[in-house]
Amino acid sequence: MNKLILSFFSSILILGAFSATAQQMENIPIIEVIGTASRSTAPDQATFNILLEEKAMNVPTATGVLNTKTKSLADALKKARIKDYKLVADNYSVNVNRVKRGNSLQDSGFVARQSLRVVTTSQNEDLQKISEAIQSAGDMSYQLRFELSEELQKSLENTLITEALRDAQSRARLIAETLGIASIRVHHVTFEQDLQKGIRMMLGDSESSPMLIAPDNQDISKRVYVKYTY
Repeated sequence: MNKLILSFFSSILILGAFSATAQQMENIPIIEVIGTASRSTAPDQATFNILLEEKAMNVPTATGVLNTKTKSLADALKKARIKDYKLVADNYSVNVNRVKRGNSLQDSGFVARQSLRVVTTSQNEDLQKISEAIQSAGDMSYQLRFELSEELQKSLENTLITEALRDAQSRARLIAETLGIASIRVHHVTFEQDLQKGIRMMLGDSESSPMLIAPDNQDISKRVYVKYTY
C-alpha cells in the first residue's frame, strides 16, 4: 500500500515538473526567422547509367551473358581511347523469372540484372565517344545524368550554411531593432534538407542520333530556422 502511495505521488511530481517546464517554455519570448542561401552551379559530373538484363533457363547462362556484355563495354571504351572515366559495376542480382500464365504465376528460368555506370566530368570532350562506345558494345540503353559531384557538394555546403545563418541573423536583428529590443541570443537552430533543382537527364539507345549535350545549371539552396530569445 505504501509503495502504491509513493508511486502515485512520484507520478504527480513528474507531471508537475513537465507542466512547469512547458509553462516556462511558453513564457520565453521568441523571435523566429528563416535564413536562406542559394547558388546556381554548373554540374561537374556526367554519369551514364546502364541497366543490363538477361533471361535464361539456368543461372550460369544468364550471368555469363551479362559478364560478356560488361566486358564488351569495357573493351569498347578502351578502344575509343576515352580519357578520365570510371566504369563502375554494382547492384548485381539474379532472381527467378516468374511469368503470368492464365491466373497463376509460373517459374520460367532466371533473370540476371547488372547496373553499370560510366562516370566522368561534365566537361569531358569524349562524352559523345562514350555514347558511341555504349552503342557499339551491344544492345544497351542508357541514361545520361549531369550532376554535382560529392566533392563539389561538400565544398559548397559550408558556404551555403554560413550564408543562410547570416541571413537569419540579419533578419532577427532587423526585427529586434524595429521593435526596440536591446539584445537577442540564439535559442534553437534547425537545418532543412538540401534542396537541388535543375538536374539534366538524356536518354539514348543503340539507334539514337548524335547527342546535343548542354548541361543545365543546378540551383542549390540551404534553409535554416533559427529561434532567438530576448
